[in-house]
Amino acid sequence: MFQLRTYTLATAEAAERYLSVHWPRHLDSLPAFGITVHGVWRVVDPDMPPRVVALVSFAPGSDIAAVNAAYMQSDAFRADMDGFDISAIRGVEAQLLNTMPGLPPV
Repeated sequence: MFQLRTYTLATAEAAERYLSVHWPRHLDSLPAFGITVHGVWRVVDPDMPPRVVALVSFAPGSDIAAVNAAYMQSDAFRADMDGFDISAIRGVEAQLLNTMPGLPPV
């Protein structure tokens, strides 16, 4: 199961720091929780608030809410976010995605 996560940040500077400093840390820690990262991008749209988008996947049959909760409560997550003001993340939208039959997987 894939999940598209969109993080809305308070400022462009917060988005840049989140993308350049903290997401690389997530790339190292998330696999231990069964989360595979397929890509992370910064949305380029001057008319929208700064956003970072990540495409992740979980093993078949995973309880995604439980996996996410375990990660968010872990020492690994706290270490990943060390030095970042969490209040700069103004919102997180998570959408579950199904692969379409006949189309190549990511």
